[in-house]
Amino acid sequence: MLEFVQRAVNHSGRIAFRAGDRRTTYAGLLDRSASIASSLLGAAPDLAEERIAFLVPAGEDYAALQWGIWRAGGVAVPLNRGAAMGELLHVLRTAGVSRVISEAPGDALLEACAAAGAVISGLPPYSIDVPVRALPEVAAPRRAMIVFTSGTTSKPKGAVATHANLAAMMSGMEQAWGWRADDSTPLFLPLHHVHGIVNVLGCALWAGACVEAFDGFRQDAVLQRVEEGAYTVFMAVPTIYVKLIAALEDMGNERRAAICGAFARMRLMVSGSAALPATVHLRWEELTGQRLLERYGMTEIGMALSNPLVGERRSGSVGLPMPGMEVRLVDEAGAGVTGEDQPGEIQVRGPTVFPEYWNNPSATAASFTADGWFRTGDVAVRERGYYRIMGRQSVDIIKSGGYKLSALEIEGVLLEHPQIAECAVLGLPDVTWGEVVAAVVVPREDAGLDEGTLRTWCEKQMSSYKQPRRFLFVPALPRNAMGKVVKPDVRVLFDA
Repeated sequence: MLEFVQRAVNHSGRIAFRAGDRRTTYAGLLDRSASIASSLLGAAPDLAEERIAFLVPAGEDYAALQWGIWRAGGVAVPLNRGAAMGELLHVLRTAGVSRVISEAPGDALLEACAAAGAVISGLPPYSIDVPVRALPEVAAPRRAMIVFTSGTTSKPKGAVATHANLAAMMSGMEQAWGWRADDSTPLFLPLHHVHGIVNVLGCALWAGACVEAFDGFRQDAVLQRVEEGAYTVFMAVPTIYVKLIAALEDMGNERRAAICGAFARMRLMVSGSAALPATVHLRWEELTGQRLLERYGMTEIGMALSNPLVGERRSGSVGLPMPGMEVRLVDEAGAGVTGEDQPGEIQVRGPTVFPEYWNNPSATAASFTADGWFRTGDVAVRERGYYRIMGRQSVDIIKSGGYKLSALEIEGVLLEHPQIAECAVLGLPDVTWGEVVAAVVVPREDAGLDEGTLRTWCEKQMSSYKQPRRFLFVPALPRNAMGKVVKPDVRVLFDA
């Protein structure tokens, strides 16, 4: 029996999902998932790792379908609800998906399924009167899920997670973050990324906790439930914390005090999926008394680093290795970085690390060292023992005049300027310096900010080699599904 099933049996009487007046117990979730598994199997004894894609809203239907696929021996392939036809088609073809389950398929999904030759259907019907057939024994080393990477530096790849990988991820977070059965948490993050699928939904159900799902981030509804004291754990991306700060600052004093007090009483608040600006970290603590826990992970490895649940949580740091995880830094020559304040690529080894990119052996081989360490492609330094991310090797590290500069670090300084709403820092080719720092800046409305004023401010805030040498002011920057600024092709922008 898969471990998540046994744990759910142990919590059978507890509430797994709450939605208004509706309650779903773990026993009910097990019954529903067994019925779905039977329906998916048909006459087959085992799905034998058939890839089944699905697109359903967050909540008990999502969990029951995910569990049903797993219990039938299939591989779950969650789809992005906001993806265009071409993106969906890439996922379906790359993963070799034969069946797609969706409650209300839109045009993009219908077109993608038609082009990929995949059969699309709704959720299997459920009735307590329909007998459940014998389900296959699914071993922990078998493949469980394919989650596609964000595709920031190449076409999205399908990262495979086994049942053993997922169990290691959730047990590690249970140990590191103290997940327990009396926890309750909102779920509003996308369910085609590890953050929402594993860190929130998976960990909560692993621990026997209660999940309250929303159709995306519904700020007013979430804040109302926060004020009512509904949650003990809160996990979000930096953009959501920025929005919550703005909402709290716009409230009357009485309601702000009530909501901030409710946030203060939560057991744990986590920020992830993007760098958290120091100003946001500080302002959130000023408002709520909560010092956000920052951590670091990837689709391929789950969580590798985290600030401690108990102990010092440093702003801008992603902390220490998670339980069971080995982390090292390696320089460009392949030598281990042992000193502090010296940059190196983060390499990871441990039970959560994925085994392969689906049907992509060359990318899989290139991602691992000869001795089995996964190359993350992210650069970090150690500062008094804690790790701090500098950025991606390919896009966030600017090599200028012999220095390795972190675009993320420079962005963080620029965002401290009261008249800057958003920014993106990149390197431009330069004959003398190799690369020079360039900043794309979005001023706040009616800020009246100009390049000369900003350059003077930068000279006071940054050492000379880190100052942006070129500026471009634009009205807005696009964001991805996680709310992170999508860095534009700065060469096109500056040449325009």
